[in-house]
Amino acid sequence: MRMHTLPSWLLALGLLVADGHALAHGPQPHHSAAPLKKEQQVFGIAGDAAKVSRTVTVTMGDDMRFKPDHLQVREGETLRLRIRNQGQLMHELVIGTPEELDAHAKLMEKFPDMEHEEAHMAHVPPGGSGDIIWRFNRAGQFEFACLIAGHFQAGMRGRITVTPRSNKP
Repeated sequence: MRMHTLPSWLLALGLLVADGHALAHGPQPHHSAAPLKKEQQVFGIAGDAAKVSRTVTVTMGDDMRFKPDHLQVREGETLRLRIRNQGQLMHELVIGTPEELDAHAKLMEKFPDMEHEEAHMAHVPPGGSGDIIWRFNRAGQFEFACLIAGHFQAGMRGRITVTPRSNKP
């Protein structure tokens, strides 16, 4: 009897679908009835709205650019990222490490209808806006990007620099 093995990316996709996080992209905003999980990531954790220290508006458009494309944050700071889509296409903003975003972008090229709903991402329809409330509790260099198939590859990404807290009293 001959056994067939599944490619690892197909197995990973199956696990995502089984977990209930894969949804189809479409022109409507994406909202889940369940609250998003607060899971510590290398680049921080979902923040509390009551603890937002400032709001930063990030615009995106069909020129495949974010404005601003670099954010400076202090370690421990909770930001409200207000994301505005000024284009005619669906866009998203996803926070992550360069490696995570690159791997996710490659997966999105293979499966362009796949979408994940997590606290560190916002899917924004044309002319719409969305918010991410994020606590940057880890210092380092991180990125944000639009992972819709082709957008990341066209350069739709930005940087986040989280400066360490001062050790001075």
